[in-house]
Amino acid sequence: MKQLIYIAGAYRGDTTYQTYLNIRRAEEVAIKTWRNGDFALTPHLNTQLFDMIDGLSPDIFLEGGLEMLSRCDKVLMMRGWEKSAGSVVEHKVAQDLGIPIIYEE
Repeated sequence: MKQLIYIAGAYRGDTTYQTYLNIRRAEEVAIKTWRNGDFALTPHLNTQLFDMIDGLSPDIFLEGGLEMLSRCDKVLMMRGWEKSAGSVVEHKVAQDLGIPIIYEE
C-alpha cells in the first residue's frame, strides 16, 4: 500500500546558496520516494524561499509543516536533520503522534 511520507531535513543554510542546496537535496529525496512507489510531501518545495518575503515569519512555515506532518503515514528524516532546529521539532512531533520515523541511509 502506498504511503504519504513527510520529508524532513535542514532547510535554512548559512547562505542563500546553502538554503538552495538544502532545497535541491530535499527534492532528490522526494524523487527517490516517488520512485519507490510512495507519495512524498516535501515542505522544502512547498514554500521554497518564501522566507525571503518580508512580513512572513519562518514560524508560520514550521506550523504549516507540522500540520501536514500530522496527516502523514511516515516521516523520513534526511541525513543531518539533527543540526536543524525545525527538523528536531518535526522529529519530536512525529514521536509524540506515534508516526513511524525512517532515517535516510
